[in-house]
Amino acid sequence: MPEEVAVWVLSSLCFRSSGFQVEWYFLYIPGQVAVQMTRKQFGTRYLSDESEVFRYNAWDNVEWKLEQEEEARNQIALQKESPVASQEVEYLLQNPAEQWDTFYRTHRGKFFMDRNWLLTEFPELNVECRKSDDPLHVLDVGCGVGNATIPLLQVSERSGKMFVYACDYSQQAVDILKQDTVQWSNRCKPFVWDITEQITEVIPVESLDIILCIYVLSALPPEKQKQAVDNLASLLKPGGILLLKDYAQLDMTQLRFKKNRLIDENFYRRGDGTLVYFFSQDELDRLFTEVGLKKEINVLDRRLIVNRAKRLKMYRMWVQCKYVKSTLL
Repeated sequence: MPEEVAVWVLSSLCFRSSGFQVEWYFLYIPGQVAVQMTRKQFGTRYLSDESEVFRYNAWDNVEWKLEQEEEARNQIALQKESPVASQEVEYLLQNPAEQWDTFYRTHRGKFFMDRNWLLTEFPELNVECRKSDDPLHVLDVGCGVGNATIPLLQVSERSGKMFVYACDYSQQAVDILKQDTVQWSNRCKPFVWDITEQITEVIPVESLDIILCIYVLSALPPEKQKQAVDNLASLLKPGGILLLKDYAQLDMTQLRFKKNRLIDENFYRRGDGTLVYFFSQDELDRLFTEVGLKKEINVLDRRLIVNRAKRLKMYRMWVQCKYVKSTLL
């Protein structure tokens, strides 16, 4: 899980060595000297000795044993025996924004932690490493209350070379974000947009350098995902990048669902009425390539999260992608 940290005002300096990236951060505290900190890129700690599993909080690229996968499939089979009632499904699919409005009205900005790991996993967002002097135009899709938007604005504070559009179909979330980004009003434009509907007029077509989709497509019904991706691809300039991180099939959160949560194959309702879909790599590849985007990265991130105090193991799975709009279109 991403951790809450203080405001970063100077973004990382890119450095690559021996297959991993180290980032230097300078923490600004008014009246004090800047503090330099480092953070190693995710994906570089491997579990080779099972007896060492509780030595660290997380391990990367942990392969499942056959019996683990069989147990997971059996759990999903049990979920299928008690799906969500059809009348409730109809209501949930017709009112997704209402569920998220209720969610943000309840939690405001206190549920999700800020995604200060963005530059580690997506160095393309680092304006300090850009050769071009042109500002980076970014769209944070499904922005919520700004858990990605605000860290991006903070980390580009020094250069000011980033403009962030931030959209969500929850009016409640967008209203909160507008209040919290007043100081960056010249570099940020929060607005309401359901990406499954007609394309927005707020952003010019083919004007974006980067589109950021963090746990966004999974919140949409499967039949609406293609329209959403088509809309987003239209906003990318030739050579523009779509960056995604989302839930993968057999993630721990999928396997934990009990009765009356399954809507359809790999598609569920949470207890608060919000929706979540779990992807395969191939599904996402089809969604993106069918709208003309070219694959650069499509990887399955298997991570074993460990609660050392309780001696618990939690197997998390995400898909992480980078797709590029062709310059020949």
